[in-house]
This record gives sequence, C-alpha cells and structure tokens, in this order.
Amino acid sequence: MAVGLAVSFVPGMPSFRLEPELVLVIVLPPLLYSSALDSSYVNIRRNIRPIGLLAIGLVLATTLGVGLVAHLAIPALSLPASLVLGAIVAPPDAVAAVAIGRKLGLPRRIMTLLTGESLVNDATALTAYKVAVAAATGAAMSWGSGILTFLLASVGGTLIGYLIGVVVHWIRLRLHDSVLESGLGMLVPFGAYLIGEAAYTSGVLAVVAAGLYLGHNAPRAGYATRLQETAVWRAVDMLLESWVFALIGLQLRVVLTDSGATWPLFGSALLVLLAAIVVRILWVYPGTYVPRLLSAKIREREEPPSPRGVFIVAWTGMRGVVSLAAASALPLDMAGRDVILLCTFVVTVGTLMVQGLSLPGLIRLLGVRSTDEHTDTLAEAQVKYHAAKASVERLDQATSEGTPEHVVTRLKLLAEHRGNAAWERLGRSDDEIGETPAARWQRLRLTMLLAEREVFLAARDAHEIDDEVFRRVQRELDLEEAALTRE
Repeated sequence: MAVGLAVSFVPGMPSFRLEPELVLVIVLPPLLYSSALDSSYVNIRRNIRPIGLLAIGLVLATTLGVGLVAHLAIPALSLPASLVLGAIVAPPDAVAAVAIGRKLGLPRRIMTLLTGESLVNDATALTAYKVAVAAATGAAMSWGSGILTFLLASVGGTLIGYLIGVVVHWIRLRLHDSVLESGLGMLVPFGAYLIGEAAYTSGVLAVVAAGLYLGHNAPRAGYATRLQETAVWRAVDMLLESWVFALIGLQLRVVLTDSGATWPLFGSALLVLLAAIVVRILWVYPGTYVPRLLSAKIREREEPPSPRGVFIVAWTGMRGVVSLAAASALPLDMAGRDVILLCTFVVTVGTLMVQGLSLPGLIRLLGVRSTDEHTDTLAEAQVKYHAAKASVERLDQATSEGTPEHVVTRLKLLAEHRGNAAWERLGRSDDEIGETPAARWQRLRLTMLLAEREVFLAARDAHEIDDEVFRRVQRELDLEEAALTRE
C-alpha cells in the first residue's frame, strides 16, 4: 500500500479509479471463499456469540458512532450522509491481522474471532449501507424495513450457499478427477455470490456458507484435490491481496483531486479515523466482559478472557478495499459524496498504517502467545495411537496367505512409527505375473491410510481434536497417499 501511495504521484502515472463492481464481484468472493475454506466451522460455531457481537453489533455501533462524529465534525455533511460514511467504514478487513497473528502465534480463539468477524461483517455493513444511502438520497426505506431486509438477506444467502455447497460436494465426489474438481471449486465463489445477489439475498453470506460447508467436508473428497486447492488458493490470495492493497494506495491522487481536500477537511477526516478506532475499543471490552457477568453458563463454559488478548482484538480494526469500493459506488449526484470518499480513504489508510504497523510490536510487547501447542500435541498423539491400532487391524483383515511377511512387517512398522511420532514430539503385465509385492504393498498401505483417516475424521467430528490438528495430520496422510499413487 505504501508503494501504491508513492507511485500515485509519479509523473505520467495514469489515474487508477477503483471500480466497485470489480471489487465486489471479482475480488471479494474468492478472498472470502478461501478464508472460509481454511476456517474451522466447529470453532466458529463454538464462538458464535462473540463473533455475532463483532460482526453485527459492532458494525451497527460503528455506523452510528462514526456517523454522529462525522456529522458534528463536518456540519456540511447531513446526518443521513454521515450514517452512510459510518456504514462504509464499519467493517474491518482481517487479512492483515490474520496474517500477522498466524506468523506471531496468536491464540486460536483470537484467530477464530477475527476470521469469523471478517466473514460476516461485510454482509451487515453492506445492508446498513443500502439503508443509509436510501435515506440520504430520499428513497423510501425505514430502518425497520432495513432490519427485515437484513434478516431475509442473511437467512436467504446462508441457505443458498449451503445448498450450493451440498450440490458441489455431491458432484465432486463423483468426478474422480482432481483437475475437474479443483476447476469446479474455482467457480464456486463467483457462482455463489452472483446467485445470492440475483435472488436479492446476501451474496457475501452465500459465499461464506458454501466455503464453510465445502471446507468442513473436504476430508471426504480426494487427497489430490485438497493438495491442489491448498496451493492454488494460497497463490490466488497472495496475488489478490497484494493487488488490492496496492490499488488502495494508488487511489490517493484521485481522491485528493476529486474531493478538493483542504487542511480543515483533512483534520475532520482524522477525527473520523479516531472515532472508528475508539468505537471498536469501547465496544470490545463491554462485549467481552458483560455477557460473562450476566450469565453463569458462559462463565462455566468459557475460560476467563485475557485482558491483553482483549486489547489485541480491540486494536485489530484495519479497514480494507471493501470500504473504498462501497464509497466509490455512491451515486455521483449524492450530496457530500466527495467528502465521504476522502474520509473513507483516510480511515482505510490510517488504520492500516497506525494499527497494522503497530500490531506486531504490541503482540510481542504484551506477550500474547498461543498455549494450545501442548494440548494439541497430546490430543494428536492419543488419536494417532488409536488410528495406528485401527490401521493394523484393517491390515490384518486385508492380508491374505500370499502376502509376503516382510511386506506385512514393514506396513506394521510404518503404522507404529506414525502412532509414536507425536509422542516423540512431546516388464510383464499384471495379468501374467499377478499382483506384485510392490502393488500389494501399495494396496494394503492405502487400506491402512483409509482406516487412519476415518479415525481422525471421527475424532474431529466428536470434538476430540481441533480442526487445526486434523488438517495438519490430514496433510501428512494426503502427502503419503500422493507418494503411493504417483504415476
């Protein structure tokens, strides 16, 4: 983004005007879908209350809070137009925060909250945005009808995404071609978004629901598809995110030219930036502690939140390209449009530069680290022991009298090694010659891997191991299966 800011003033550089449809249809769906694929449905469901407070409650609170501050700081901006600005800058973009958190080892619950918030808050903000724009342009839409619209869009979009996920998963299980399966998966985010929007529901939630369903059921698909998709979506994410942040920086000259920015107006925009940061902090602390004070069940079910961890969640309010896209999509004749675009740009760049650059240092300074490693290793070791035992039993059932003893011994040794690994961290045709020892080795080992996969999947579904543990072990099994079945 910093490079984009600098390049925007290079002589002869053309004006890069952000096209809202490009972001909302081409960029946002694949980023949301990839994040949903990699998210834990189990962990999100387990933390649905705090995620809802962030993704719905905080977005609405930011819309009102920032809107009021903007109206007071910029009297020329009407209250409806100020609320439009509040809705535009309400949804944080967790891309930077999640990337930093993973690298520095933030606790799993914080990562789940940030990821879950980013998957849903765009839908809330875009609905509030539509209601506010209708009020600002004189169209007839009350907040009551806006709430009804949001509920219908949320339920409808989620249902559409779920049905798309079910259908796509059913088809992929019957293709038996990893290239076709991956190709179909690449179409899902765009199809889900367009179908959801065409049905007057939330295309964002349709994409998220489809991604969560397919990601949760990915273990039932082929190993080659999982390995391919992991590599492809990581590359797509890197390209889209880099391009998006560069595009944010390149907007600087365009925004300054269109808004006719003055120093007093820029100072008011900084007040809006401050309001966006402060509202999140003021919301996160009561949202964390008040429910615990009011509910004994929450106190029994959840561990006491760390004040340092709560502050990290409160500080990760960086805005992204969705806010700029929404501002750019405002009607050209709307009063205060240029001021809204300037304030949106200041909030987006300001939160990325202030909060984004300071976040790694704050995490290190506060010592917020994950304590899940020992628990994960213990759970992984226990399930690996049972998985190795099940694979040996399946081997005994699959072997016949003609199986060489050294093949059986080697297979059993491999199973024992896998079971102990986690603890240690704490020329003729086949018709002519029949099944060769190598072919029999391959068949029997694949049979054992299937048994191990079934045990791990059952443990994941029974909440005995976390999704992160399951995916780590699943990748080990996928890589071994890929080695066994390579041409």
